[in-house]
Amino acid sequence: MDFKNAGAAGMELDSPSIQERLTRYLLAQTEADHLAITGMARLSGGAIQENWALDITVKGGAYQGQQSWVLRTDAPSAVAVSLTRPQEFAVLSVAHSAGVTVPRPLWLCREPDVIGRDFFVMQRIAGIAAGHRLVREAELVPTRALLGEDLGANLAQLHTVRPPQPLLDFLPSPHDNHALATIAGYRRHLDELDAARPTLEVGLRWCELHAPASVPACLIHRDYRTGNYMVDHGRLSGVLDWEFAGWGEPLEDIGWFMARCWRFNANEREAGGVAHVEDFLRGYQRISGRSFTPDELRYWQVMAHLRWAVIALQQAQRHLSGKQPSLELALTGRLVADLEHEILNLTAGGVR
Repeated sequence: MDFKNAGAAGMELDSPSIQERLTRYLLAQTEADHLAITGMARLSGGAIQENWALDITVKGGAYQGQQSWVLRTDAPSAVAVSLTRPQEFAVLSVAHSAGVTVPRPLWLCREPDVIGRDFFVMQRIAGIAAGHRLVREAELVPTRALLGEDLGANLAQLHTVRPPQPLLDFLPSPHDNHALATIAGYRRHLDELDAARPTLEVGLRWCELHAPASVPACLIHRDYRTGNYMVDHGRLSGVLDWEFAGWGEPLEDIGWFMARCWRFNANEREAGGVAHVEDFLRGYQRISGRSFTPDELRYWQVMAHLRWAVIALQQAQRHLSGKQPSLELALTGRLVADLEHEILNLTAGGVR
């Protein structure tokens, strides 16, 4: 999960010269008579990738009219475990084809003379993603049970995608035991850091001792949480940020979604702070036919907090090492104590 410099990333994409080259590229893709970029603005968020909103006017061809698209490319800092933009485009395409609610992928560009780095273009979907607003503002989610079911059903739809998939042959093969392999990975990352974290070591050992048996692997998002999906008129309009997708255990996604650290302090609603867990699981079961025990859900919430703690420590280390001084990175490191506290709460008393 180490970060690396993404080289050419960081160039301003709204410069006149880049817009001119981008216009020519889009004109060729749409096979239109005329195309103009009438608006271009960087969207908020996206520490790992940049997202640019494009307002387009097209004359002629299949895209005639006003279009709202998003250009997605690398940010100045990328994560080593993050998929490349071509890989993420492939995952998005597979998910879209499987019926998962996602932005429709349009074109992938690997030509360096357009914006200087790989990018893809996708449909811009309506709605809001801000987690702190979705969990608090009732007018954004008038019927929380419906949104909870949407999110559960949509995740189950993603989990219907099984290996092998020719478009996804770049993904590492599934592990024999996903939980144990994941624990080993977290230990390696912790060992690379200077500071000892005994609570995290206890949590990893607890997960090792209670690791579940293997289940058939499926495509998992690995960052399916409030803040990474759009809600429009109270319903799910699309899931974003697919750069960590891979083959794995479906409960990893569910545990990550339910983890207290992603509820934005709306802890009374276990399903991402936006809905009750029964609503989310009802939607999931409607598509998958699967149900889960409280112990299974708790186990993967422990794993979720361990994962976020390791990432937070790595981000803090980037700041402390002087490689990337950043108040945001420094503050992320302050989250670890809360994550450790929740790990102790969840593991108290073993498996019931």
